[in-house]
Amino acid sequence: MTDDEGESEDGGERSSEAGLGHGDRSTPFSSSRFAEVTGQFVHATELVAAAVFALLFAIGVVDLMLQIVQAIRAGQITDPLVVIGFIDTGLLLLIIVEVYETVIAYTEESETRRIVRLVIYTGVIAMVRKTIIFRTGEYATAQDALFAAVSYTILILGLVGLLLVERAYGDRLGT
Repeated sequence: MTDDEGESEDGGERSSEAGLGHGDRSTPFSSSRFAEVTGQFVHATELVAAAVFALLFAIGVVDLMLQIVQAIRAGQITDPLVVIGFIDTGLLLLIIVEVYETVIAYTEESETRRIVRLVIYTGVIAMVRKTIIFRTGEYATAQDALFAAVSYTILILGLVGLLLVERAYGDRLGT
């Protein structure tokens, strides 16, 4: 092996400083070590993000239970807007779970297909949530509300279409 291939003339491995400052930009040992260290940093950060999402989910579940108890005590448990608020919170919690699952899939270096599927599920849940809490009164004009409704519909149909294509052809694509 030559000196350029990572070994010194005596057969030993070059140090990470070898080749630096001599116009030699290829420093396999130092760049791979740097990649390893930054990879470990990214992995640790992903685990912290997963823990944050798990904590957010736990806080959200407790908050939802408190909201339900308060609605029961106030006699508002049968109010459709209150129930829709519970559904909205529950769907938001599902989005947090899907994001958590996506982060975990990244940390486990899962196959791309699984990660894509999780992202699509998260998008579907998010758009269904937006549809459930959709109120025309939140828009300045009826035309604005119609535009938003059509946009939501297109996004949901597109996401569901992606999910169906992935399920039908994902194995054949080798992803």
